[in-house]
Amino acid sequence: MAPMASEKSTVLSPSEAVPSSSSAQSEPGSAARSWAVPFVIAGIVLAALNLRPAITSLGALLEEVRDGLGMSGSVAGVLTSVPPLCFAVFGSLAPRLARRFGPAAVVCGGMAAIATGLLVRPFTGSTAAFLATSALALAGIAVSNVLMPVVIKEWFPQRVGSMTGLYSMALALGTSLAAAITVPMTEALGGNWQTGLAVWAALAAAAVVPWLPVMRAKRSDAARASASPSPAPQASAKLRITRSRTAWALAVFFGLQATGAYITMGWMPQIFRDAGVSAETAGVLLAITMAVGVPLSFVIPRTAARMNHQGPIVVVLGLCGLIGYTGLYLAPAGGAWVWALVLGISNCSFPLALTMVGMRARTGAGVVQLSAFAQSAGYLLSIPGPLLVGVLYQHSGGWEAPIVLMGALLVPQILFGVMAGRQRTVEDECAA
Repeated sequence: MAPMASEKSTVLSPSEAVPSSSSAQSEPGSAARSWAVPFVIAGIVLAALNLRPAITSLGALLEEVRDGLGMSGSVAGVLTSVPPLCFAVFGSLAPRLARRFGPAAVVCGGMAAIATGLLVRPFTGSTAAFLATSALALAGIAVSNVLMPVVIKEWFPQRVGSMTGLYSMALALGTSLAAAITVPMTEALGGNWQTGLAVWAALAAAAVVPWLPVMRAKRSDAARASASPSPAPQASAKLRITRSRTAWALAVFFGLQATGAYITMGWMPQIFRDAGVSAETAGVLLAITMAVGVPLSFVIPRTAARMNHQGPIVVVLGLCGLIGYTGLYLAPAGGAWVWALVLGISNCSFPLALTMVGMRARTGAGVVQLSAFAQSAGYLLSIPGPLLVGVLYQHSGGWEAPIVLMGALLVPQILFGVMAGRQRTVEDECAA
């Protein structure tokens, strides 16, 4: 990958990785690393499959959940704003947790939190408890969101583009599967929306398993490192990440694309249902939107890693979003399949943002800080969007105003994405 010449120079030294796992980092040829690699790959794929079903399964059954818990449109808007809020708050804690326990252990704990939250939340019986248990699951998603680029760069330093593509593809697959099969699966299980939501806990429980041997491998490497006579490397200096214009541009781009993604996942099925589309078809349309990202989430990171400037990809994805929202405004039911397709292409800004996180920092320490900052600040920025859509929908009585808002947000998303796509590194900008 040409512009990722830095990929060979970004092999993480122990001091460049998360400190707690730094002593656990082994050379690529070590026995521990060799036997653990298949488990890492399985862990990355299974974790990625679990990072969105908590949200898209709820979007597919949002009307049933609202009726069952007596939610108003505004409260449902709050519910769709909970994911970015949790991602901002808990994502900011990920570097500290990783220093204390190691990235693999934190991701493993995150999968356990997702499983617990998804299993309990449908049966809580109240809106407040439903929100609290959703927050537990989303906390597990948040720390995994931040640390997955770190795990990829630590274990596969010379294959960042391809492994990010695999991770993004699995994430898109999990998103689309939850959107597509939640409604028919709920009907097959007796029509109870509570069972239809709880069943996704099983997938999260399965994702815990491969991280257990990875944690064992890291402990083994740590024991070898502590017994080694070679001096321990010094810790890397912490960057003043807020001094980097690229970090801010990437955070805003990340936040705006997250706003569009969570509005889509939370409200698009309802837009189609209000236009006369059946609940099952609306779920399939959301699944199409998410499924488009499966192949593109593998292709886009690899393509972006070969480019000196990722701005052209940002522009193409933004224009697809504008086409989709224009179609939803003018003919939501008549061109539903087309709008679902082009909005799915637009939502591939997420794997592009993840790729740029890896490309805009030279060192492992830089990736950790940039990932935490861009995702936490970005998700914080995205909080008002889904809530505002719910309020506009309830008070306007239709989807025209919310759709105009969605389209308008794509303009700054394109501008900041082009800025974030420039060939810069946060280390250089912070030093300057």
